[in-house]
Amino acid sequence: MKKILILGTICLSIVSCNSNKPEDDIATQKKNQIKENTVVSNEYQKRIDNRLPTIGLLMYDGVLQSEVIATSDVFSKSAEDGKQIFNVITIAETEKPILTEEGIRILPDFTFENSPRLTALFVPSAYDMNAQVNNEKIINFIKEKNNETQYVVSNCAGAHLIGKSGIADGYKIVTWIGGGEELQKEYPNLKVQNDSLVRFVEDGKFSSSNGNLVSYVSALNLLEKMTNSEHRSFVESNLYINELRNWKK
Repeated sequence: MKKILILGTICLSIVSCNSNKPEDDIATQKKNQIKENTVVSNEYQKRIDNRLPTIGLLMYDGVLQSEVIATSDVFSKSAEDGKQIFNVITIAETEKPILTEEGIRILPDFTFENSPRLTALFVPSAYDMNAQVNNEKIINFIKEKNNETQYVVSNCAGAHLIGKSGIADGYKIVTWIGGGEELQKEYPNLKVQNDSLVRFVEDGKFSSSNGNLVSYVSALNLLEKMTNSEHRSFVESNLYINELRNWKK
């Protein structure tokens, strides 16, 4: 009887020890699948391919989600052959969910601390920019990323963050319709354009727009610059831009 009990215990131990093996194997396989040319965010396992340009979308509480979505919408589209062209990532001060002005919660892919190297940084806006303009961590992040990026784009009142950072002093910039006078007063070193006439402006590595749905203009313009007019047309066709232009017909 004792022999039977001992033998049963041994069998149960073997089964118990081996019960997690398939899961362990799967976990090991997943780890091995992460190639040397990828970067993984520890928080949410967002993978980026270091061989591709990386588009960073700055986020903070109260952000206008259309200005984040527009850029993501444009740059996340694959080429006609289905190949990925860009990494598109969201970045915030912390890993906590961002609550947009419209009430949608978005989890950032990276934080200021672990953000990968960026090719372009998009700076969006909020209805009330006071908290952001006075947040030294946001301003310092913009300054630091300006040293490595090839392009910096602001939409709407995101121009105030650019102004506060000082990175675009002496360059042309535009903000939301009706906000140019205030922007010029706050940051006299900027060459603020007439927002009643100018929807989008580019000067050197910096470009800006009135924001909201005009954010698609700034994104599409940079997309064409980083690829070609054919790819821009392909993306516009996928976004039904022409249908939107003729929506009353």
